[in-house]
Amino acid sequence: MTETTTHTAPAKVPRAAALPGGRAAARGRTLRRLTPWLFLTVPLVLLVTFTYVPVGNMLYYSFTDWDGVSPDRNFTGFDNYRQILTRPELFRVFFVSFFYLAASAVQIAVALYFATVLSFDLRFRNLFKGILFFPYLVNGVAIGFVFLYFFQDGGTLDAVLSWFGAGSDHAWLGDPTSANTSLAGVSVWRFTGLNFVLFLGAIQSIPAELYEAAQLDGATRLQQFRHIIAPSIRPVVSLSVILAISGSLAVFEIPYIMTGGATGTTTFVIQTVKLAFQFNKTGLASAAAVVLLLIILLITWIQRRLVPDEKVDLV
Repeated sequence: MTETTTHTAPAKVPRAAALPGGRAAARGRTLRRLTPWLFLTVPLVLLVTFTYVPVGNMLYYSFTDWDGVSPDRNFTGFDNYRQILTRPELFRVFFVSFFYLAASAVQIAVALYFATVLSFDLRFRNLFKGILFFPYLVNGVAIGFVFLYFFQDGGTLDAVLSWFGAGSDHAWLGDPTSANTSLAGVSVWRFTGLNFVLFLGAIQSIPAELYEAAQLDGATRLQQFRHIIAPSIRPVVSLSVILAISGSLAVFEIPYIMTGGATGTTTFVIQTVKLAFQFNKTGLASAAAVVLLLIILLITWIQRRLVPDEKVDLV
């Protein structure tokens, strides 16, 4: 008896499957690595074009005597920086920032208070949220003109004070102390809403079970704030402090619209703009902008070192 053996031809296996480490697998890994960069190409091009290239040009101009118009740019070394650090009239404007720094502390405290109160179940809380956030939505130029009439002689503020028998002939924008205090008060009114929204979002992200457990243990509202709310929103408070410090150093539109830098209200940014566009000292103005950038970066670095980010665990 003859045994017949049938031979079946082996099925063809794709080369990529037979050789996992072959060209197809390598090509797939390459595409996976390149895909995120393909999506990031346009944002990176825009970021480099409109951020890093201008900063590089500003750094280059700060070492020249360029007037902003002439094609000639003579290299002057560190002379512009020496003038900023040695001429009192150029560096004195930094003291105006203390008014806005104090105002930033007030607005953070006010925003934190209202965010804590409105995070609980209260009547008309949505209405109050809108009222607090509304000033931040208004254009800064419009705010400047509104409060310019508010603080003028015989304006809204004097009219309101006269209702309470406290009429005053004091020129609110007439001397450096009252003018800077008034302008800082305007910044509190405008930017409290931004901090309020940041704090409110952080507070509302806290699990409700923690509040329920605290209430069962008999914790008061103050104790809930101290042991639950404050630790959980620490990163947001840290962010607000950084924004407040950098913002107080870079104030521009409100004092520029309301006083134009007169009566001792010139900020560092207003002075930089005047150096560049009024006195045609673009090189010196660029050096001033670099100094401001370095100060903000230094303060941010110190703040991050003193208050590092910590993982909050409330459970």
